[in-house]
Amino acid sequence: MAANLGVNVESLQSSIVYSSTRKFSGVSNTKNPNFCYKTKPTSFLTPNKLSSSSLVLKGVESKRVIEKNCRDFSVSSGGNEAGGLTYKDAGVDIDAGSELVKRIAKMAPGIGGFGGLYPLGDSYLVAGTDGVGTKLKLAFETGIHETIGIDLVAMSVNDIVTSGAKPLFFLDYFATSRLDVDLAERVIKGIVDGCQQSDCALLGGETAEMPGFYADGEYDLSGFAVGIVKKESVINGKNIEAGDVLIGLPSSGVHSNGFSLVRRVLAQSGCSLTDKIPGEATTLGEALMAPTVIYVKQVLDVIAKGGVKGIAHITGGGFTDNIPRVFPKGLGAVIDKDSWPVLPVFKWLQEVGRIDDSEMMRTFNMGIGMVLVVSPDAALKILGDANGATPMYRIGEVKTGEGVSYR
Repeated sequence: MAANLGVNVESLQSSIVYSSTRKFSGVSNTKNPNFCYKTKPTSFLTPNKLSSSSLVLKGVESKRVIEKNCRDFSVSSGGNEAGGLTYKDAGVDIDAGSELVKRIAKMAPGIGGFGGLYPLGDSYLVAGTDGVGTKLKLAFETGIHETIGIDLVAMSVNDIVTSGAKPLFFLDYFATSRLDVDLAERVIKGIVDGCQQSDCALLGGETAEMPGFYADGEYDLSGFAVGIVKKESVINGKNIEAGDVLIGLPSSGVHSNGFSLVRRVLAQSGCSLTDKIPGEATTLGEALMAPTVIYVKQVLDVIAKGGVKGIAHITGGGFTDNIPRVFPKGLGAVIDKDSWPVLPVFKWLQEVGRIDDSEMMRTFNMGIGMVLVVSPDAALKILGDANGATPMYRIGEVKTGEGVSYR
């Protein structure tokens, strides 16, 4: 690919990995008297200071009470009780977000895919940008900062690989009120790890120190990835037809979406992040902070086998909103809900939050982080070649008629 562009990407990458264009910006405090925090600042906790008492949520008097409350919540496959929590209750309106995208599309036609495509010779550059949302709040509470950078890289490179693009490089933006060099180094180490997992270069970034803008010990992150794919090899979903098969690739957990609802469930659960999920050896904090899977190498390997027509990254909007993004008009999907193992953390969230099944499917990945749309023949080969280390699941099929239904 690189030769046709007149650029030797492989040799370029080997050099730019070691050169950084990272800039550091200091932004003065405007001391706006109308500026205020709507929530109390979260105190920063390093891992060696993490204790059960420091993570007790409001309204819970003791660790002993927390453990009792967590044990009292049984985990089942239900979640249809009236009065259950919704993503909108937690402050995130998916419909409003979709409406904004529609309005932007009127000003910039062609947007709406997982990545933006820019023609360059016989190839497309594919670009994506994202953050990690309020998962950062849990990073602040748990003191787990080494893996949040993996999440940041994953959110962008997983988006651009849906077009069949190989990531080339990544840039990050790290903003804080007061720069803690040691903390920033831990975060950026995760970004480096994520770039290594996706075989792309960390080309540079921006570090912004903005006094008074963030609570003490807190920071924000965003990232930007660019990849490349031959025009003849781009995956765009145009050839998808009824009867094609949906193959799901397992997630590591909640990944980096839905954390506003996660935090609302935690707040009403009476549980601490140091408590274990009922029946599991994993704590809530460990399960929720599990880094997002980077699917780049696995997906590109599957694409090489042939027959992949479309790919959906299951992020905010879950199955219900993300899978249709790759379909031509007039097509939808039927999902077999029992075709893959749902991770215990999702069962806990649904039971404790009394979240309806449809809301779960529209908010979380439910244990499937990427969905491939393939021909029936290709499905047989892909699933037949899968191994236990990287399982894949046949989770449904394409149907006539728009929308996603569950059976």
